[in-house]
Amino acid sequence: MTAAQLPPVAPEVTATLVEGLSPRLRKRLDASVTKLGSRPTHREGDTVTIAVDDETELRLHAPGGVVATADAITCGCLLAPACVHRAAAACAAPTAALTQELADRPTRAVPGHASATDPSPAPESASTPEVASPAQRAASDALWSAGAAVLEVGVDGAGAVTQSALLRAAHTARLRHLPRAAGAALSVVTLLRAARAGDPSYRTADLVTALAELLGTAHRVGTASGADLAAVRGRARRPYSPDGSLRLYGLFTEPVVTDSGHGGVRTWVAASDGRLCTVGDVAPGGVGRALGVADRAVRLGDSALTHRELGRAGLAVSGATVSPDGRLGAGKGVKAVTARGAAWTEVPLAALWETPPSEQAARALRSTSRYGDPERGGSDLLFLDVELLGAVRESGGICLLALCEGGVSVRLTAADEDPALAHRDNLMLLATAPGTRLRVIGRLVPAPHPRLILLACSHPTGEGTVDLGLDRLRRADLPDPAAPVHPAPPRPGGPGEHSPLHLLERRVEQTVPAGRAALGMLGDVSAETRRIRRAGLPTAAGLLTALCASAAQRDRDPFGRLRPADTDDFAIHWLSAARYTAAVAESLCAAAWEPTQEGSAAEPAVADR
Repeated sequence: MTAAQLPPVAPEVTATLVEGLSPRLRKRLDASVTKLGSRPTHREGDTVTIAVDDETELRLHAPGGVVATADAITCGCLLAPACVHRAAAACAAPTAALTQELADRPTRAVPGHASATDPSPAPESASTPEVASPAQRAASDALWSAGAAVLEVGVDGAGAVTQSALLRAAHTARLRHLPRAAGAALSVVTLLRAARAGDPSYRTADLVTALAELLGTAHRVGTASGADLAAVRGRARRPYSPDGSLRLYGLFTEPVVTDSGHGGVRTWVAASDGRLCTVGDVAPGGVGRALGVADRAVRLGDSALTHRELGRAGLAVSGATVSPDGRLGAGKGVKAVTARGAAWTEVPLAALWETPPSEQAARALRSTSRYGDPERGGSDLLFLDVELLGAVRESGGICLLALCEGGVSVRLTAADEDPALAHRDNLMLLATAPGTRLRVIGRLVPAPHPRLILLACSHPTGEGTVDLGLDRLRRADLPDPAAPVHPAPPRPGGPGEHSPLHLLERRVEQTVPAGRAALGMLGDVSAETRRIRRAGLPTAAGLLTALCASAAQRDRDPFGRLRPADTDDFAIHWLSAARYTAAVAESLCAAAWEPTQEGSAAEPAVADR
């Protein structure tokens, strides 16, 4: 049995079942989750049945696709309903997305009185900024405590009981209209389960980001006010706002394949004013579905264009609706007809390549900032004119080195290594054509050197464009071989190329697998802090010293017994270090895209290509 075979379970259901277990059964819960994972399952309609043993069955009833109540999980063993099997099944299943019924429903409140679901006091005057209600502050405190508990024990100790506390806190936060923090808590639970299950797609850095987002958002709820509070609260559902009539021009189509087994495509289009929008079709199905959906009709109005065709054509849309992140709505009121597209060298698309790369990188970083406002919108795409230099070997494999405006060397990488997609083969073929000049579209990779995931490019012969994940280039598509070009190595000595910031990042990440104790046993880190200070990062050195000291701090009572660790103090130091390293890394990335002095003189030649 895998988690994907079970229906999603509402967070409050899992929390309720775990909280109802006796202390003895809680100790057995993690082992029961593992054992249940090896048992066969059977689905019939809305019910999934798990064979606990030869004589006992466990049933999860999920009308509408989600197990919404504790009574919907039943067990046939003698100890039911107080058995460990029901809670184990809930912990083994995926966590359902937070329901929006209460979060989106306007509450009725008598003027001057608190709301029944969110007792926020009425503002004293129109000029007084709104602050969090006592109920919201209590919910954020619970989220903080649950997140700090994860840092204390690490992945190894964050079993089903610890996860249950996060789920309960997330459910309460959702009821108190704090969807951003609640979503962060669910992300932490999902990543903890992936880590403990040995999921190959799990990355410690992702859990670091999710934990820092959870702790940071929970901490800000109590201090934010006005517009800042609105950003911290977040939105329960993505709002689509009316945008009237739009004239859209296709740019390219990219396949989308997720670790959760979903597949599809996303087609990028630009409006007349340069705004970027997307039309997507992603559902369970993996890479096979991604390749098939590319040739299906776009779900937008009455258009008969496929996604591949839209990437090179145009649309005239009336009654358009657009989300903050640029997704085009496909409601009944939306009408769309096929229109003429535009080449990348024509108005209005050509303007996308006219912005200097450094400005594009700064804009993309604002969009992808790990702890930025989710409603910030924007795109992480860059539009560059480049000259290919050839392949460069890295520790992670091969990438394509190119030179862009300002003399900046950019590493171009494949978006996906799956051989069913064309990304990798196309990249390797282009690497055999040094000196080729292309107009490319890629996704920024935050790194201390310029790095881009290559998504689309102009055809090497100059005719049309290439969706690098879907279209396969042939050797005959390359220009005639010219004089060999010897690739220049990436520009040495970039702003973050040799930064010792990784010494602090490593300690931040080291906490997550084994908890605070693992960091507390490091001992003297003065050699690392001296190296960081010599690099001109005294704040990083101070954060590393304080983080390790807090991890090792354990007071004793008058009888010499260790007192409980101060989880709040350690969480504050860890959060400060995590947020600092992210901010500095983004600054180093932005600086790496600045034009070089030697590249300034060659800039007109590159720009004219």
